[in-house]
Amino acid sequence: MAPSRDEETPLVVADDSPVEAGRSHTRDVHIISSAFLLIFLAYGAAQNLESTVNTEEDLGTTSLGILYLSFTFFSLVASSVVRKLGPKNALILGTTGYWLFIAANLKPTWYTMVPAAFYLGFAASIIWVGQGTYLTSTARSHAKDNSLHEGTVIGHFNGEFWGMFASHQLVGNLITLALLRDGTGGSTNGTTLLFSVFLVSMTLGTILMCFLNKRGIKGEEDPQGSSPNFYASVVSLSKTVIRPLYDVRMLLIIPLMAYSGLQQAFVWADYTEYIVSPTLGVSGVGGAMAVYGACDAICSLAAGRFTSGLKSITIIVSAGAFIQTIIYLWLLLIYSPVSGVLGTVYPLIMAAALGIGDGVLNTQLSALLAIYFKHDTEGAFAQLKVWQSGTISAVFFISPYISLQAMLVVMLVTVSVAYGAFIYLSIREKALSHSSS
Repeated sequence: MAPSRDEETPLVVADDSPVEAGRSHTRDVHIISSAFLLIFLAYGAAQNLESTVNTEEDLGTTSLGILYLSFTFFSLVASSVVRKLGPKNALILGTTGYWLFIAANLKPTWYTMVPAAFYLGFAASIIWVGQGTYLTSTARSHAKDNSLHEGTVIGHFNGEFWGMFASHQLVGNLITLALLRDGTGGSTNGTTLLFSVFLVSMTLGTILMCFLNKRGIKGEEDPQGSSPNFYASVVSLSKTVIRPLYDVRMLLIIPLMAYSGLQQAFVWADYTEYIVSPTLGVSGVGGAMAVYGACDAICSLAAGRFTSGLKSITIIVSAGAFIQTIIYLWLLLIYSPVSGVLGTVYPLIMAAALGIGDGVLNTQLSALLAIYFKHDTEGAFAQLKVWQSGTISAVFFISPYISLQAMLVVMLVTVSVAYGAFIYLSIREKALSHSSS
């Protein structure tokens, strides 16, 4: 299917766009963006510390592996759960998993971390499908009520959300750096204080989520007005999971989705353990990840404003893939830990480059799904989370058993395959566009 002409209009527009005219829905965008910032500044910083704080019998990395394995499987049913609960209720229920996981870190044992991680897998699947569905529904309502171009508003709202969300790494890790800078990174008192502060932040985010307006999912009501039987539910679920895979565009985007999760897990598990901790210490993880988050946030905003269709997306993704590939090659072929100023500067440069790459992938994957799958929003975002969480889970499980060099080879192979598939998609869509004009 060739992209329509209006798909080439900017996905993120300047702030002077008339999006406030008529009935405005921007209040809900501000609320959901702020709530996710409060929740994920805590979770993101805690996740960065798992491989360096909960090291006994690899409890931290194993818990994260279980979390993302659970996330992968529950993402297969998340779209159906969100349809049943409604996006707002799914968002609120999803926050409980993050709260429980942080609470488990106050007393990290196999009996607290593993159940919390498993439940968080379910909670994460519905909060992220709920987020994509809620934000898209909000944008469409705003566009309709104000007679605006739908794609432009979707891009504008996604730009605000991802800009706010990406800053969670900056804020959360600055808090970590401030509370652990006295060298208490591995002490009970230091981590107890830190996770207690994180619980407060998550509680505020959950409360804020309750102020969202309720929104339905258009077209999902049962036309019979009756509850489906078990067989019908299974058939409907199977169609929801499989339907997006019939679209060749989804098949070509999937490698990029998988790589997106892989590069995130590499930062959380391998970069923090093998690059940051040996040179900057456990307390330095917060500072390095703050740089990562700042560059991620800035790049998310900048990449969104330069996005104007598949052509610009191709250029931006190419730049992000190139930057991250340079870092992998540097680590594989050249880098070795050094002392002094360079020992501090090198990990921060890597953090900045990896953050730029992540910002590119977040914004451009969201743009692609918004362009191509507007009639199956829940299914598209569920696919994104299935493939992201699946690769993240794999990294956390295998990370304790393979070397950094082996992981870097995996990263290089995966980014090559993902980029190749994406370039083929770009060429294919361009050819179809020319043949139809």
